[in-house]
Amino acid sequence: MEMEQTRIRLILASASPRRLELLGRVGVVPDAVLPADVDETPRRAEVPRLLAARLAATKAEAVARAVPDALVLGADTVVGVGRRILGKPASADEAASFLAMLSGRRHRVITGVCLLRPDGRRSERLVTTILAFQRLTQAQIEDYVGSGEWQGAAGGYQIQRRGEAFVRFLSGSHSNVVGLPLFETAQLLRGAGWLRP
Repeated sequence: MEMEQTRIRLILASASPRRLELLGRVGVVPDAVLPADVDETPRRAEVPRLLAARLAATKAEAVARAVPDALVLGADTVVGVGRRILGKPASADEAASFLAMLSGRRHRVITGVCLLRPDGRRSERLVTTILAFQRLTQAQIEDYVGSGEWQGAAGGYQIQRRGEAFVRFLSGSHSNVVGLPLFETAQLLRGAGWLRP
């Protein structure tokens, strides 16, 4: 009980309801959720891995400046097809073009996770999951886009909902594709003393 009383506050620097739900699955309830308002535009020639790592750190740093006495957890998920970055579609047409690009081929989902401590120490992980979609018909793309699930989802799909029916191959962390690799995140929290070993 004493450990609970002295445990440092944990702040989630993300607006994603999926990340909050994933943390809850492993018994982690942040003391507060403070979304970081950062520009997520990729830099020129920035590859998916570097973008995911940079944005996770930038989000955590932005919130840590506002709450310097807490543990701050930042994360960002990027979908990559080769060097091409598929962000959150801005429109139904863009979502359809993303799904057409993913149809019948492999892609990577990369999540950067950054945990900042009050003393300035940081711990980071970069997790990659490889997926392959089946070949999608035009009707499947239209139906999926019509469902609205593409909204706010990197790559234009949600694996935890209807999008999972398109996945014929997955290697790596499933929770990473949803938005937060739980094994690696729990390791970071244990290393910081927030979760019991």
